[in-house]
Amino acid sequence: MAVATLLDSQLSLVFDMGVDENGKAVTKRKNYNNVKTSATPDQLLQAAQAIVSLQTETLASVERNDTNQIDA
Repeated sequence: MAVATLLDSQLSLVFDMGVDENGKAVTKRKNYNNVKTSATPDQLLQAAQAIVSLQTETLASVERNDTNQIDA
């Protein structure tokens, strides 16, 4: 049976930048590396809210990107 080992975690904040000339939504992504792999979703949301309070853009979503190693 395969086993997944969590190696790294990244926090991504996606900001709404409006629409382009064709009417498509434009977003901007800011990534924060070296997030503790043990961080809970509540802790990440709290960190994201603190960062967003320093921004002028409107937050569209908060994402967590994990890197796993799969071993047999």
